[in-house]
Amino acid sequence: MIPGARAASAREPTVALIAHDRKKGAIVALAREFEPLLRRCRLLATGTTGSLVAHEVGLAVECMLSGPMGGDLQIGARLSAGEVDLVVFLRDPMTPQPHEPDINALVRACDVHDIPCATNESSARMLLRSLERDSEGAADS
Repeated sequence: MIPGARAASAREPTVALIAHDRKKGAIVALAREFEPLLRRCRLLATGTTGSLVAHEVGLAVECMLSGPMGGDLQIGARLSAGEVDLVVFLRDPMTPQPHEPDINALVRACDVHDIPCATNESSARMLLRSLERDSEGAADS
């Protein structure tokens, strides 16, 4: 099981998807790559990211507000309430973000609540592969 992830045997795992503007294509590509897994998950996302994933990949996504309008904080609130099992937040480290305090608060909430958080494509693939293995093992038992 992914360290920190809550046992999802009673429910499907909840995955939050967030991507800065220059990383939107990468999150859509990840969603395509892991589409079979993500179809078995409950997906939350910030507004534009969620709309893109829903439109481009055909996944059901509960969209929050866009990040700068408070979507990061909405996901952080859900996470703090125990409703998020894994966060994929593809950040653009080369572009200043006007809502940087909200971004830092979300990443901090992941640390406080011991929720796995991938902030780049490599770590996202590792976490999603781990979740995939966990879900396959749960299906076998």
